[in-house]
Amino acid sequence: MSRGDAPLGETGETGEAGQTGQTGQVGQVEHAEQADHVLQPEQAAGTVPSSEVQRLLRPDLRGRTAYGAPQLDVAVRLNTNENSYPVPAHVVEAILAALGDELDGLNRYPDRDFTELRKSLTAYLEKQSGVSVTPEQVWAGNGSNEVLSHVVQAFGGPGRTALGFTPSYSMHPIISETLGTRWVDGLRGTGAPDTFDLTADSAAEQARAHRPSIVFLCSPNNPTGTALPFEVIGAVLDAAPDAIVVVDEAYAEFARPGTRSALTLLAEHPRLVVTRTMSKAFAFAGGRLGYLVASAELVDVLRLVRLPYHLSSPTQTIARVALDHADDMLATVEVIKHQRDRIVEVLARLGATPVASDSNFVLFGGLADEKATWQALLDAGVLVRDVGIAHHLRVTAGDPDETTAFLEAMTRLAPDHVRSHPAEPAHPAPAASRAHRSVTHLPAEGTQP
Repeated sequence: MSRGDAPLGETGETGEAGQTGQTGQVGQVEHAEQADHVLQPEQAAGTVPSSEVQRLLRPDLRGRTAYGAPQLDVAVRLNTNENSYPVPAHVVEAILAALGDELDGLNRYPDRDFTELRKSLTAYLEKQSGVSVTPEQVWAGNGSNEVLSHVVQAFGGPGRTALGFTPSYSMHPIISETLGTRWVDGLRGTGAPDTFDLTADSAAEQARAHRPSIVFLCSPNNPTGTALPFEVIGAVLDAAPDAIVVVDEAYAEFARPGTRSALTLLAEHPRLVVTRTMSKAFAFAGGRLGYLVASAELVDVLRLVRLPYHLSSPTQTIARVALDHADDMLATVEVIKHQRDRIVEVLARLGATPVASDSNFVLFGGLADEKATWQALLDAGVLVRDVGIAHHLRVTAGDPDETTAFLEAMTRLAPDHVRSHPAEPAHPAPAASRAHRSVTHLPAEGTQP
């Protein structure tokens, strides 16, 4: 199987080829298959439509490819940051029982304000983070991408700008641009070469320069894996007084001890939004439930842009039951974190340069040719993620057997594929964030998917 066999329309839940965004900074991403939104609207508008459909399509959408990671039938799939463990059998039974009690009511529309689900999410957040919020501060959708789109619909649009710091989750620019919001690629890695940091001073300076209506931050960041320096959030809030600041915490449950959540800042900042998902730590990607927490006033205005009855009755019920069994659903988190740290340790011994992670995946560099290594791993039955950063790949921490399969394959490939000498792993502080200056939008799975 080769790359050509995969439907590669990858983008940063989350790489592309082309120039950077509106910042005008240099940047050439290596891989053509990572070309989700490399065409600028004026470039697309200048092309000759190839069909009636293309002629009628919005000019700024011509030439783009759809978001999506390869979904291939291989033995070990470690490319989309899913939880490898199935939903526990007793939770499945509880879900089936709860659905059975509601199926005869499917002739009626669901609770459009998902009242009981919001109460369940509130209880979970207080237990997980120690932060108390009210149900009126919680909003949910079909995956975190939907709640992110609600934010952009309400606070973005024509004549407004969204700012993000790539490489990060590339659905942020995709959602922004497809909803008519100008996207600006912020700079990371302003320190030493090949560093991926984002400092408070740098983020604030860029926020002041671009005067955005929305700022996207990721902590932990995808695809780099590390948590954001906490002071960056406050610096951006101060530097962008006319912006909604979104902190995407899709991987928060995997963060290393001592990592603070932006939830702790909500009471002081009515412009702050914190997004989360049940797709990662909760082992609930197929359930499609993402949510955000913000001020009650901000949440209330999202009703203006949501579609009617956007969360089905089964979705609400399944999510509520999963939250009722949160301890069981999250029981594998520590095992996954152990596999993540095992990947960092072994890859470093092989001479690669892994980044110590706060997520359920590891970004690793030091590869002579990341495309060749991606293919060699696929030939060995292991699917990982090409995130568009030269000499780097990203691997999800799976169960022990999947992790062993990946590490054994890398051990066989290392002599021909790892270009650096054995060295210690890169260990940025838990609050550090990394990126690459020569990349536009990179593949991440988010919220987020």
